[in-house]
Amino acid sequence: MRAIVTVIGKDRVGIIASVCSLLAESGVNILDISQTIMQEYFTMIMLVDLAACALPFNQLSNSLKKRGEDESLSIRIQREDIFTAMHRI
Repeated sequence: MRAIVTVIGKDRVGIIASVCSLLAESGVNILDISQTIMQEYFTMIMLVDLAACALPFNQLSNSLKKRGEDESLSIRIQREDIFTAMHRI
């Protein structure tokens, strides 16, 4: 299964490393990544592959959310099919 991870927050050093480390520790493969700085805000979206993920989806989602809270970021994960359906025009 594939999913979309979004990260938003005040820009600072180490955001990408923190999020990617958590994903790697869980066995999540990053397929594509895009990030930008909008004024002082960091935004990132990743397409990830969960095929080898060691955690159930809900647990991974909670881990990302907690990491975000600990680092004053908004980190969310959504299954690709749900994300696609929600953003269809």
